[in-house]
Amino acid sequence: MPDTSEPNPALPPTKPQKNKGKKKELEEPNIIDTIKNFGQTNIPQVESNIHCLNIIGQVEGHMVLPPQNKTTKYEHIIPQIVAAEQNEKVEGILIILNTVGGDVEAGLALAEMISSLSKPTVTLVLGGGHSIGVPIAVSSNYSYIAETATMTIHPIRLTGLVIGVPQTYEYLDKMQERVVRFVTKHSNISEEKFKELMYKTGNLARDIGTNVIGIDAVNHGIIDEVGGLGQAIKKLNELIAQNKGGGLLQ
Repeated sequence: MPDTSEPNPALPPTKPQKNKGKKKELEEPNIIDTIKNFGQTNIPQVESNIHCLNIIGQVEGHMVLPPQNKTTKYEHIIPQIVAAEQNEKVEGILIILNTVGGDVEAGLALAEMISSLSKPTVTLVLGGGHSIGVPIAVSSNYSYIAETATMTIHPIRLTGLVIGVPQTYEYLDKMQERVVRFVTKHSNISEEKFKELMYKTGNLARDIGTNVIGIDAVNHGIIDEVGGLGQAIKKLNELIAQNKGGGLLQ
């Protein structure tokens, strides 16, 4: 006989299953975000003991730059450096540079933080490591520069209102000495040679300074070696193994 009993009012009404297609709906926004952010549908996910730190565009400091500028905000980089130092899974840090320079104090702050890390660090200059990018490039335990990459060495500048008094020159001179002292301390170039490149005339249009390319940066003692990504990762793994063995990092 057919079941003519009424549904039990104590039980909640059954709802149609909507799981079908739910996974697809969850995946689609992720794919869209990936295409928007990275330009491809699938990003390789690899568990790595190396943290990659990118410093690209212009180093943004105390002043917010126009939105059309490609910038690296130092308040974004500092937490990454702190997190990498505290994370036990991170055994080495690779710093990739392609920067035109930027805020002097922000650049020096990043360089000082990188140089004070207890974990092995390697910098790789790709494209350019200009101006305040030079101290950042030499702040690691070992530095590489691509064969076609360039580094511009020039005196620091002030933007905005400048008061024409002797104290302004003294302020610039002291700030310049901070940069020179840091670079010469963390590289193999002498202070005399670095200042010679900095104040050289006839090399840059409408400016004083020197543009060094690839092997020239190595010959001057600014960068340790000409190389690319493969060499940089290989060297970083060597430093990590040395650090695990109780060796002293230089």
